[in-house]
Amino acid sequence: MFEAKNITVQIGARKILDDVSLELKSGEVIALIGANGAGKSTLLKTFCGDVKPKSGEILLENRPLQSWHYHELARKRAVLSQYSEMNFPFMAKEVALLGRNPHIRGNESKKDLEIVNEALELVEANHLANQNYPTLSGGEKQRVQLARVLAQIWEKPNDSARYLFLDEPTSSLDLSHQHLTLQTARKFAENETAVLVVLHDLNLAAQYADKINLICCAWELNPPRLK
Repeated sequence: MFEAKNITVQIGARKILDDVSLELKSGEVIALIGANGAGKSTLLKTFCGDVKPKSGEILLENRPLQSWHYHELARKRAVLSQYSEMNFPFMAKEVALLGRNPHIRGNESKKDLEIVNEALELVEANHLANQNYPTLSGGEKQRVQLARVLAQIWEKPNDSARYLFLDEPTSSLDLSHQHLTLQTARKFAENETAVLVVLHDLNLAAQYADKINLICCAWELNPPRLK
């Protein structure tokens, strides 16, 4: 289980998160919704260790997150960021193969290549495999990046769960691929994965998430009165 316990994140005088607690359990899809600037992505980044809280703690399987070696962590937790810039002339399958780096010793194996092919096929991006990644559309890039993070946690660690973090994974996708992405998240959850996904579409959250967590800005809790 991944846990955020009484997390407070502050930048300057502004509290982005204030005493937030959340548990991520294997087999569940947890959706974070809320207005822009409410702290959804900040909470996800705090779970990932990219943002250090002012107070509170993040525990992964009853151990402080900072006690995990990055290589050990990368084998069980994958993160699809909101923005994934990459301008190198890699082919799409090479971008997806980056997800296998935590598992590769030396050169990639036949099994690694098979996993990447299966991940690309799962997100309907296998026809893009040999295309130059920077030339792809925004939605195509997003699907290739999803294949990358799925390839990273394709195999379940021994005696442990997997964790998948998705920050607005449907933002550049057409309607069909929005549903495919969240259906894929559900499939992984049903195979001993905890999924945390940031969404803006309440209908999608209601359709695919087991639990929905609403994060509110201070002004939403105490809205100013118009004169």
